Amino acid sequence: MLTGLTFPALLEELAAPREVPGAGSALAAALATAAAVVQMAARLSPASWIDAAGVAAQAEALRERAVQLVDEDAEAYRLALEARAAADETARPEQRDWALGQVTAAAAEPPLALVRLAADLVELCAAAGERVEPRVHADVAAAAALAAAVARGARALVATNLTALTGDARVEEADRLVAAADAAARSL
Repeated sequence: MLTGLTFPALLEELAAPREVPGAGSALAAALATAAAVVQMAARLSPASWIDAAGVAAQAEALRERAVQLVDEDAEAYRLALEARAAADETARPEQRDWALGQVTAAAAEPPLALVRLAADLVELCAAAGERVEPRVHADVAAAAALAAAVARGARALVATNLTALTGDARVEEADRLVAAADAAARSL
């Protein structure tokens, strides 16, 4: 379980010469840190902003979900790689392709959840940006930029996992969310 590791140990796992954990786990960890920064900024702003405690709680919930995705992404990706390696070459191609497609599509779910979560965090940053204490406004803007970058990276993983499915609605959803996240982050 990656989330039980120290930060340096997590970095060592990500740097190890194997495919799992991969970029999805790294993106989830980055998103959790961005959410923590927003939580900090809201906690430092209660005197000037009545909704600060609520925003801190929202950021905490987003952070906790991002932490869960560190392990969920690694597990989904591991299962997809194992299924590819174990593909029965003697099975009818349509059966084999269907089974591999199912596992590969499942591997796209954690990155898609990351895109959604990152877009939510950027939206929270945009709402909080002008309300937090001025001394932490740049922190919120930086968290929004990081979350938007996570959304872009996770979108790339979604598209890679769903390459066989042209026009997949999940890729289109990810594209819309990335565009919205980028625009909201730039507004800060």
